[in-house]
Amino acid sequence: MSTATGPGRAGAVAEGSDALLSVTGLTKHFPIRRGLLQRQVGAVQAVDGLTFDLARGETLSLVGESGCGKTTTGRLLTRLLEPSAGSIRFEGRDITHLSTGRMRPLRRDVQMIFQDPYGSLNPRHTVGTIVGAPFRLQSVKTDKGIKRTVQDLLELVGLSPEHYNRYPHEFSGGQRQRIGIARALALSPKLIVADEPVSALDVSIQAQVINLLEDLQEEFGLTYVVIAHDLSVVRHMSDRVAVMYLGNLVELAGRDALYAQPMHPYTTALMSAVPLPDTRRRGARERIRLQGDVPSPINPPPACRFSTRCWKAQEVCRTVAPELVELRPGHRVACHFPENVDVPTPAATPEAVDS
Repeated sequence: MSTATGPGRAGAVAEGSDALLSVTGLTKHFPIRRGLLQRQVGAVQAVDGLTFDLARGETLSLVGESGCGKTTTGRLLTRLLEPSAGSIRFEGRDITHLSTGRMRPLRRDVQMIFQDPYGSLNPRHTVGTIVGAPFRLQSVKTDKGIKRTVQDLLELVGLSPEHYNRYPHEFSGGQRQRIGIARALALSPKLIVADEPVSALDVSIQAQVINLLEDLQEEFGLTYVVIAHDLSVVRHMSDRVAVMYLGNLVELAGRDALYAQPMHPYTTALMSAVPLPDTRRRGARERIRLQGDVPSPINPPPACRFSTRCWKAQEVCRTVAPELVELRPGHRVACHFPENVDVPTPAATPEAVDS
């Protein structure tokens, strides 16, 4: 299980020397080509200048609206996409532009769990073939043989070893996602990027898959990058949370600090939309309704990309791009007029001390 302990731990791991993954200025622009000669006339700025570190054993969640660049970021980190600019360092090694052949050995250390458990499994292959494929592709020999090792993996993720010869269509959505998790675990990776791992599942199944991921992290010392839009899921399993908006990183903080005192107006708006199970508290919280649509990533606002929807925006927001700066230990925000800056941290309030 993830061992998040609030802002103190989050700040320490973020700046420590034990970074498994270091991302600097990561950018991905998809060219737009038109005409007979297919000349480039523009670009979709899907990801634009992300910078963060990821410590061993940590869970970092990327959150934001659909189209903000979360999934593209995950595919860049696993090198399923080629970055347009910036750098990705894994265990100190620059993997930004490694060729397919040179990336092959690193596939053992970096794996991905895909969002759609229905589309990510080949319907023509048995579960044994799907989960055993990494061993064959990497020419990895196992002490017990591939079949027995695959059966052990199926048992590890809560499936029966007898499922080895079945096909994906014979399983439910939750079971198919467990098959995908088993495939990702096959080569004992160090980093797993989970792209919306539970969003396609029934609510009753989501908690089971989340608990499975946490148990596997504790047992094998895994490091996660979790891409999600469900903030309740993120709060349950994250150490740190990175908030993205239109390809930019607007806030990065420890889980507890972010949920208690979000600093970026966009994060505040996201938090206000999280359903509260306690009906008595719903009227006490202001629901922030953002006006307008998300600008096009083809032609984003020139400075702060949230300025067109922000209720605090002023002229400086439309002319000067805010930098991602650390306003509290481990808490970074890119905003000219951040929220909760003068509010004491939860640990410093008398209520927190008494509790």
